[in-house]
Amino acid sequence: MGTNYVTPKTRTFLKRPPWRTLVPGITLLLVLWCAYLLWRPGLDVRDGRHDRGQNGLWLAHGWLGADDWFFRNGKTNEFSKYRDPQKIQGLSERLRRYHIKDVFPHLCPAEPDGHLPQVDDAQVERVLDGLAGIRVMPWIGGPNGGNVRLTNGKWRSAFTNDVSALLRAHPRFAGVHLNVEPLPTGDTNFLGFLDQLRSALPEGKLLSIAAYPPPTRWHPYPDVHWDENYFGEVARRCDQVVVMMYDAGQRIPKFYQLLMAYWTQEVLNWSCGKPVLLGIPTYEDPGVEYHHPDVENITNALMGVHRGLSAKAVPTNYQGVAIYADWETSEAEWNFFQNHFLRGERGHATH
Repeated sequence: MGTNYVTPKTRTFLKRPPWRTLVPGITLLLVLWCAYLLWRPGLDVRDGRHDRGQNGLWLAHGWLGADDWFFRNGKTNEFSKYRDPQKIQGLSERLRRYHIKDVFPHLCPAEPDGHLPQVDDAQVERVLDGLAGIRVMPWIGGPNGGNVRLTNGKWRSAFTNDVSALLRAHPRFAGVHLNVEPLPTGDTNFLGFLDQLRSALPEGKLLSIAAYPPPTRWHPYPDVHWDENYFGEVARRCDQVVVMMYDAGQRIPKFYQLLMAYWTQEVLNWSCGKPVLLGIPTYEDPGVEYHHPDVENITNALMGVHRGLSAKAVPTNYQGVAIYADWETSEAEWNFFQNHFLRGERGHATH
């Protein structure tokens, strides 16, 4: 009792020189590292083959917002940033230069009673004048359970009535872009709300949805991912699906590229033939775990999109990409977008 017995096999292992253990381990790590370096889940395309000239862009609140928004948010020094005719002209030129067809100017969040934020009517008309030929769809909605109350009949009625009134007051709006966050997959209240909102829209107006990407084991949160069945149920009730393909907490660039490639193929297949814009990020949100801008950025996103679109013939419902967001996009990012996505730029595809 109390005697430690050492087998001959154990004794032999203990006598083994350290290098005989370290060398195989280091070799294995080097092989794995080289394999990672050689792995190309993304694709760098520079010949514009995936640009349909119908891309999208989320815009800031100031383009439509009433005076009280500027006062409440301490932004009175920014009136000219949005209301100066030269600024509107500059926006128009930027949209056309980067082949942006659909814009979603912020008009969130709704009030807790369901009413939309006020717009400046004269400013709306100035923007619509300046953006002739571009589809402008106010970005409406808000936080689910707070400013958005899908189970409250009075809230739904106030919201849909305001949407209808806004589109009738400014008939050059192409429709509305609805964004509710978070929104768990399978939420039937949202489906019923879409039916009600659809019936309230004036004839010919579009219902665009900010949709969630498919589930992934790399980000297992069902309140920000939609399964195939639910994605299809939403798509059938709208005219355009704009998928928010970010905020997935990715920390490794190539894994995000791979995820984007998978998502690109899935959402185009799941959308019931409705036009799809693939949402890509240019923003930074420091200090949060769901978004790491050194990984989830325009470079890795576009490489993943290109890979997904190159796997087979591009579906006819693919419309382009949508950039989130205009106020966060730097000149360097716009240049990257031009050189690595837009048609008309000479280049090649790098596998």
